[in-house]
Amino acid sequence: MPRVKTGVASHRRHKKVLALTKGQRATRHALYRRAHESMLKSLSYAYSHRRERKGDMRRLWILRVSAASRAQGLTYSRFMDGLNKAGVTINRKMLADMAVREPGSFAELVSIAKDRVQV
Repeated sequence: MPRVKTGVASHRRHKKVLALTKGQRATRHALYRRAHESMLKSLSYAYSHRRERKGDMRRLWILRVSAASRAQGLTYSRFMDGLNKAGVTINRKMLADMAVREPGSFAELVSIAKDRVQV
């Protein structure tokens, strides 16, 4: 059986890793071994942070809805409780968007929630 040389394949693989670590500093973008370590770490961070971002966005939406409902004289928890009791099923993303873009319709939702909470 003939001997297989892997020079071309390994060179291509090294180039791919070095391309992925292009923006890193020091040896992390220049030396293959260090670049490979940083690439693995970067990819793992990217994977986990894609999932973390979903929680970050939810926190942002809750913060916006809370600020807008407080401006109307109702806390976030009472606002959400009132909407649930009224049977209004709008997710937090849409509520946050309404609070920013359509303050009039958001004020109507707050008044609906106020009626239900005080009953």
